Amino acid sequence: MGDVLAGIHATWEFDTDSVLIRFERGIRTPRLFQSLRERRIPYAALSSVTLTPGKRGTVVLRAVPRPGADPLLEAAAGQLKESNDPYRLVLPAERGTLAEYYADELRALLGPDASLPAERFLVTAPEAPMHFKAYDGRAGFDGMQVSFRWFWTGASSAKWKAGDQSFPVAELGGVEWRSPEALEGYLRLLPRGAAADSDAGGPGPDQAPGVTARVQPDQDPASVVFGLGYGPVHESLPFAAAVLESVRRTQSVPVATAPVPVGGARRDPADIAERIRHLGDLHQAGLVTDAEYSAKKAELLAEL
Repeated sequence: MGDVLAGIHATWEFDTDSVLIRFERGIRTPRLFQSLRERRIPYAALSSVTLTPGKRGTVVLRAVPRPGADPLLEAAAGQLKESNDPYRLVLPAERGTLAEYYADELRALLGPDASLPAERFLVTAPEAPMHFKAYDGRAGFDGMQVSFRWFWTGASSAKWKAGDQSFPVAELGGVEWRSPEALEGYLRLLPRGAAADSDAGGPGPDQAPGVTARVQPDQDPASVVFGLGYGPVHESLPFAAAVLESVRRTQSVPVATAPVPVGGARRDPADIAERIRHLGDLHQAGLVTDAEYSAKKAELLAEL
């Protein structure tokens, strides 16, 4: 189409086979958008286009990606807040007619497979090298391997005993990312074959046959855990997406982001005490309500 549609926080530039989304760098722009800077979305990666009323006199044009087309959304696994959705373009309501025109134009460009999941990633992942600070260590990715370097102030004794870790992409099968905006967020690397075991209902990477619980992320040397100010979305999610894209590209067999596990193995009292202390920090910072604090504290004490 060769046109440009400027909205709040982003501008969409339409080309013959794709739309280039350029994100603003203003202080009000979500930090995830600033981190991504720009993304080229092939029309073949889209399943539909919607136009809906927004908040406070705005309209929202959204391109809906096909499942499996974008490594960023695959890694996010539905955990992104609406304000962090890179496929939403918010415009003033008076531009609604123009937005409707572009919505119709985009719908006309959708491919014959728009209703089907993508067999491979069609959107480019953020580029390596990348790194970020988690609560218990520093994570790095150079495009070929992932490294974890533990912090003595945050890492569990299990991680210190295991030592710093390096994981070649060729030996990985997937990534688990739990948003740092939820309690006990983390990034976990899955060895090759673990995602298939999970899909089939078999044991996970830290399980023996007949054992249902896996090692908790704070005890798992293949995981880093997030915390207040550590592993923010705009750093840890692009990192997870880049690793996941490299895994898919390297492996000849399909792999998937495994679901976030619920529950886990029993911990020792020292680890429980540390978790409660960290929970108290979140509570004092106003990031956890009184009810959430009481409920989570009781859950942790029940694991003793």
